Amino acid sequence: MPARISEKRRFQRISFDADCELHCQDEVWQSEVLDISLKGVLVKRPRGWDVPFRQPCEVIVHLDDRETAIVMAVELRHIEEHRLGFKCQYIDLESATHLKRLVELNLGDQALLEREFAHLIE
Repeated sequence: MPARISEKRRFQRISFDADCELHCQDEVWQSEVLDISLKGVLVKRPRGWDVPFRQPCEVIVHLDDRETAIVMAVELRHIEEHRLGFKCQYIDLESATHLKRLVELNLGDQALLEREFAHLIE
């Protein structure tokens, strides 16, 4: 990652292997999460993806038990040949709680987690 991008990044990305669904323009694609943060998610680009840049979508990240999920209203922010990057626009309280716990377990640093939450509410 170029230095200028990593310096701008305020949220640690967590490598996370999970199935997800992308809901965009009345279509649903199955995909896989590559990484997730408090502010967005990076997924594998599904076959047949033709949604335009900055399109609002919804991402549903299925957790281990498949009964629990992180649901985010997102905007498509970057498109690559094999990956799609989404910025979180809205997350409900229950999903935010699951995401916070996931980040907390993976960061292992309470001070870093608190700093990220401070940036999130700025």
